[in-house]
Amino acid sequence: MNTVVSYIKEWQQALQSEIQFLKKFGSNKFLVSNGRLLSTDGSYSYYFETTTSLRIPVGSSVRLEWGSMSQQGRVLSSEGKGVILALEQSFGDLISEATLFHDPWELLDHLIERLDEIKKDKQKRLRVKKLMDPSMPANHPLEKIKSNVHELVLRSKYNPVTFVWGPPGTGKTYTLARTAANKYFQEKRVLILSHSNQAVDVLLGELTDFIQKKDRFREGDVLRYGFGTGERTDNRQAITTTELLQNQDPSLAEEKEKLLEDRKLVKQDIARSFSKRDTNQLLELETKIARVLEKIRQKEIEFVKDAYIVGVTLAKAASDPAIYEKTFDVVIIDEASMAYVPQAAFAAALGKRVIICGDFKQLPPIAASRDSLVTKWLREDIFHRAGVVDWVNDGRLHPHLFLLEEQRRMHPDISAFTNQYIYHSLVGDHESVRKSRNKIVESAPFPNRASILVDTSFTGAYCLTERTSQSRINIWQVLLSFHLIHESYLSGLRSIGYVTPYRAQAQLMELILEDLYQEQRLNADIIAATVHRFQGSERDVMIFDTVEGAPQSRAGMLLTGKDSERLINVAITRTKGKFIHVSNQAFIRRHVFQGKTLRQLVEHQVKQLQTVETKDIGKWIKHQHLKLQWMHARKLENVFQDIETARASIVISLPAHTRLSPEWLEKLNNREKIVKLTVISESEWMELRPDHRVAEGLSFPFIIVDQQFLWLGLPLEGTKEIQPPFVAARLDSEKVSEYLLSQFITRE
Repeated sequence: MNTVVSYIKEWQQALQSEIQFLKKFGSNKFLVSNGRLLSTDGSYSYYFETTTSLRIPVGSSVRLEWGSMSQQGRVLSSEGKGVILALEQSFGDLISEATLFHDPWELLDHLIERLDEIKKDKQKRLRVKKLMDPSMPANHPLEKIKSNVHELVLRSKYNPVTFVWGPPGTGKTYTLARTAANKYFQEKRVLILSHSNQAVDVLLGELTDFIQKKDRFREGDVLRYGFGTGERTDNRQAITTTELLQNQDPSLAEEKEKLLEDRKLVKQDIARSFSKRDTNQLLELETKIARVLEKIRQKEIEFVKDAYIVGVTLAKAASDPAIYEKTFDVVIIDEASMAYVPQAAFAAALGKRVIICGDFKQLPPIAASRDSLVTKWLREDIFHRAGVVDWVNDGRLHPHLFLLEEQRRMHPDISAFTNQYIYHSLVGDHESVRKSRNKIVESAPFPNRASILVDTSFTGAYCLTERTSQSRINIWQVLLSFHLIHESYLSGLRSIGYVTPYRAQAQLMELILEDLYQEQRLNADIIAATVHRFQGSERDVMIFDTVEGAPQSRAGMLLTGKDSERLINVAITRTKGKFIHVSNQAFIRRHVFQGKTLRQLVEHQVKQLQTVETKDIGKWIKHQHLKLQWMHARKLENVFQDIETARASIVISLPAHTRLSPEWLEKLNNREKIVKLTVISESEWMELRPDHRVAEGLSFPFIIVDQQFLWLGLPLEGTKEIQPPFVAARLDSEKVSEYLLSQFITRE
């Protein structure tokens, strides 16, 4: 057992290193305002208003900073848009505005404590040993296997550890739910765990529906414990603690709701006009709420004790004795490839049998510290650390690895790349998937095509590093991608995803959607996010914007580093019917090695004749959005009209070596006197008589009129990395114009 103890020591060291890093750099930051001192009884209680609901667990450690002063404290209440804190010392009676820091490292502290308990428990150490060294022979009877579900049921009956490799669309949720249901029908106790609330909700929802269809559901047998993200459907049974409480003790549930409503009203009174009477009433309510919540807590512990199937997050399981003090017949960890190895070990120690399910070809766990033990144990998954992946790399499947090998999500033209290059032909397509995706494929943009590379080569040098985050943005590609969303929507598609490696680019797209597409989003599922946020989701149409291009001299590590294969795999495999890859083919061929997944994807799409080039832009852009227009860059009537009708300001970017034609000089010089001209250029441009100059040489030209109308790609004389046809874009968006100006013009 010494090996397990040495593992645990390393895990605890890794977790401590991550905690130290998070304490120094990793707090979540919130702005709080209108702080009032409520009480000085024991500690100093303060009430603050917040701009959003914080969702910080009661009892969490926080830090409050006000000017040069800093105080440690705890959260007493964080319901709604108001938070009550207990601080160690007084900040005075009133605090106009302060910054609240919440440290997520407390959850890791709980995990360290659980690992200490495993050290002292021989049975638990043995379970961890079998997880980390699954070299025992596989004992399940092969001749009895009838289906995927049946094989997993048998494996988890006869073997202490089963690894399930579930590539995208291969029925992972379906298989796990039915396996858990089978254990339930045998009256086994099952614990379902995942790192995310969403994954727990999805799996428990599938499981509940299946048991219900079999007419074998008993209220209280299936429990969603902790904070759930999903909403209960009309025909689904009660499985959350809130629903069960409502059904089994409605008076206690009503008392809680009434007290919370009373507190909300008192907080509103305090926000309007602060009074001692309101303060006393609020503190009295907090005491009553605490008593009711303790009663509810005792009820919840009873619910856990009585349930056969419990679903909860890994973090909640490690922090709540109602879970970690129990032993289950089977523990199922979903999306295990995103869990820390010590989390998987803690989970395995809770069950006589454990099923570890995930896809080690998708994104690994996220940790911030660069410590070597953190890299080893917190930034790689259990499949790698238990040696299962080594077998796959040698061309074999580990005896305890069960592969779900038939995907039903992606059209075969999309999965052709991932099946071959990512999954090495171990995964194939179900016969139904082509036919079931035809309706999406037939829709615009690019009717009757499922996989498309929209090539942005030689359209200009638009790839920049954002000023604040140092994340990359590409304004040309984000506008092109927005137009692809627009055409998808016009063709009747309502499930559309935009995904990119860079947070700044995702936020820029979200800004555009908020400004131009609010109404359409009310009746469509349109989301813009980073690849990391998209794992576990799927959409009919996916637009993958790689962002990379000139004037950058190399592609970023997100797309070329150690985990780039996994990131690109996730980006592609979210798609059901239409995968649109917006990428600069020339830049990628110039700056990305042939063995890298991004280069392979580009080469594959070119070879399969899936490319749409810049010269084709006029053929596929059929329906211009009212606020985003694409036009030939040599036709200047519209831009000159915007310049002539400018009311307050013109900002123009003129890259190095720009030579303006007499026509441009005349239009810019004949502006109204009240119209202020700002030139962004390394040259002085005295002939334009600018009111202000930003001495910075950008790589692309643009004009912003009245902080509202953006002309991208004009004046054409300032463009670089460009070949015919010459295209310019006009965007009518105050928000995007303001964002771009904030990148290039420092506010004075």
